[in-house]
Amino acid sequence: MTTSGGDISASEPYAKYNWIDGAESLEKYRPGGYHPVMLGDLLRDRYRIVDKLGYGGYSTVWLARDTHLERYVAVKVGIANSLPHETKILRALSAPASVPSSVRAGLDSIPVPLDEFEVTGPNGTHPCYTTTPARCNLREVSFSRLFPLDVARALSGGLILAVAYMHSQGYVHGDIHLRNILVKLPASFDSLSIEEFYEQYGKPETVSITQRNGGSLPPHVPPKAVLPLYLGKKAEEFTLQDAQVLLSDFGEAFSPVSSPRSGEYCHTPVPYCPPEALFEPQAPLSYPADVWSLATAVWEILGMKAIFSTEAPEDEVTSQQIDVLGPMPQAWYSAWEERSYFFGEDGRPVEGREVWPVLDLAFEQGVREYRRRGGVGDSGDDETAAILQLMRGMFRFKPEERLTIEEVLQSEWVSKWVMPDYERSLQACT
Repeated sequence: MTTSGGDISASEPYAKYNWIDGAESLEKYRPGGYHPVMLGDLLRDRYRIVDKLGYGGYSTVWLARDTHLERYVAVKVGIANSLPHETKILRALSAPASVPSSVRAGLDSIPVPLDEFEVTGPNGTHPCYTTTPARCNLREVSFSRLFPLDVARALSGGLILAVAYMHSQGYVHGDIHLRNILVKLPASFDSLSIEEFYEQYGKPETVSITQRNGGSLPPHVPPKAVLPLYLGKKAEEFTLQDAQVLLSDFGEAFSPVSSPRSGEYCHTPVPYCPPEALFEPQAPLSYPADVWSLATAVWEILGMKAIFSTEAPEDEVTSQQIDVLGPMPQAWYSAWEERSYFFGEDGRPVEGREVWPVLDLAFEQGVREYRRRGGVGDSGDDETAAILQLMRGMFRFKPEERLTIEEVLQSEWVSKWVMPDYERSLQACT
């Protein structure tokens, strides 16, 4: 949920709170900021707050029991006076005028807004919407290593179809990475009462909020911070039945036709950011930007290790891209002011720096060897060749030369290896 309102300027003399590990920024509980949601609250006389699912810069997300329909929902509560850009896009995506049959299945991987409403509190009026809750995001799961190979394929298939569906409807997601890729909860989850939920997953973890100066809490902040719960499971324990993807966080989504966006406004984290956003910041982004980020996500689903460093600064990531993929367009390279720190005049890496392996070797060392060592299934030589062919097409530097999402769907790896396991994952849920 992005914002065009809500003043949470740090310059105003609001209270400061003692930091709580795992909690949102407590200083954002002030006029124009977060709504002080508390466990047990009943929003809209309907949604009983059960636990916290997460938070972002512009919202907190809560697990709630819909007391009318006796099911669980995720309630996203935006900062005060923010404009619900995200729900506008989700409404458009969830009620398409027409859908090509080849991408129709992707609609199942797009969250549908179930309800929209506002809550008013001490910090203002906050837009809210509910969706079906998810089990976890794939970044959380990645801390427990590798998916079985059939699960990795099925997850990749669901994600590719979700992006293909979005593109067919005229939207770019604009922020594809593993934190924004969720997996669905089993249908049986709704049958748990709140008491049974607590028995199975544990009571909410809370920490009292205190002011740094020891003073009493103002009404803008809740008395306790609720730490996000984890509903997930270990990657190696996933089965095809668990491999149901939900693409999330549409706060950066846009239509290249009706609301174009230039590269300088790309907020995708650097390791997943398409290079045109950095080297052509004034040029409009379009569908190829998603294809690049999608390639980084698929690589990471297969190997649970990013193809480019998640901790390096921007210029270092650029050098890694050249190491792995080969030369970038000459105009970009010439305009890259920091290139001499990484490459000599002859284009070779400067002596002494770490050189990242070329694509084929990166896949062998960073994906296949890990999978063999973990005993979770290794792609054979034929499948590996198909994966690398696809990756080369998705990782072309110039966006106009990159594969389209339709070409990704028609690629040998997706049609021969991915879609059969994706179909089996759907059958496992029926």
